[in-house]
Amino acid sequence: MEKLNGKKKLVVSVFISGRGTNLNSLIEFSKKKNSPIKIALVICNNKNAKGLNYAKKHKINFLVVNYKNKNKAENKILISLKKNKISLICLAGFMKILSRKIINIYKNKILNIHPSLLPRYKGLNTHKRVIKNKDKFTGCTVHLVNSKLDSGKIILQKRIKVLKKDNEYSLAKRVLKVENLIYPIAIRKFIETSL
Repeated sequence: MEKLNGKKKLVVSVFISGRGTNLNSLIEFSKKKNSPIKIALVICNNKNAKGLNYAKKHKINFLVVNYKNKNKAENKILISLKKNKISLICLAGFMKILSRKIINIYKNKILNIHPSLLPRYKGLNTHKRVIKNKDKFTGCTVHLVNSKLDSGKIILQKRIKVLKKDNEYSLAKRVLKVENLIYPIAIRKFIETSL
């Protein structure tokens, strides 16, 4: 926790791999007057990720980590998290699976946003699977991270209708918009109810 304008704020690190639209929505959220978070660090495993531009634009510390050696990469990450006094990790399209070591150190303090209505469609290619199975609804889920893939306690879900004209790309676009909306709401709910 850090005091900003007399209010306690949770110091957050956002992990990304790509475009960073969820990072952008979390930055906007963190700038609001009554926001309970301060984003102090962005971790990325891809030096060409467009999302890094948001960190640069808002002058947020960022660390690009090469995952060729996972152990080395995670040690670097842990040093950086400690140095920046991080109390909550938000995974936002981070395409690497965290080891038990990080999950144990930050037990019940790692959130992830997943583009399906968990427990359905854990892992990758969720939209492709939704279309293939002719599901009527899909959506996204913010959940706690544990050592099993996409299996932690659900914090918040939002459902949307799958349209007849949807393909996996149009569906991905619509679900992403919903992700950008619910991630901040889920973080606030998590902080109010769990911390």
